[in-house]
Amino acid sequence: MSTEQNGFSYTLTRTLDAPAAQVWQAWTIPDQYAQWAYAVPGTVEMDVRPGGAWKATMRTPEGAEFPLTGSYIEVAEHRALTIGMDVPGRPDPATMTVELTEQGPRNTVITLHQTCDTKEERDGAEQGSNMLLDGLTGFLSDGAKD
Repeated sequence: MSTEQNGFSYTLTRTLDAPAAQVWQAWTIPDQYAQWAYAVPGTVEMDVRPGGAWKATMRTPEGAEFPLTGSYIEVAEHRALTIGMDVPGRPDPATMTVELTEQGPRNTVITLHQTCDTKEERDGAEQGSNMLLDGLTGFLSDGAKD
């Protein structure tokens, strides 16, 4: 059986007040990503193409910092990203899928999906993804434009 069948999954969906191209830029341009994704300024690097690497140092609301690395598995501009995240002690990367579905000229439905190995990992990843979506929503509503 696959991890998908045995794993602990979550799916989060939000409707954003922005076109898909703008949401895509927020996820794929380092300076924009750093503004909403709790990244330490100057630490975000992105090579947004299949097999391209990314890295960022994240800062929790409590001030703790931790480095993250990974690669892009699938890239469909303005529609979907599958992001691999390196996890210490795990042979394969954890993956998160980001899907964008435009609904008219000003709204985009974003769906995040991840399957984890344990309930604890899933709960932590889901909490982190909710924080990301909150940050992204605020960034877009504050007038982040092309």
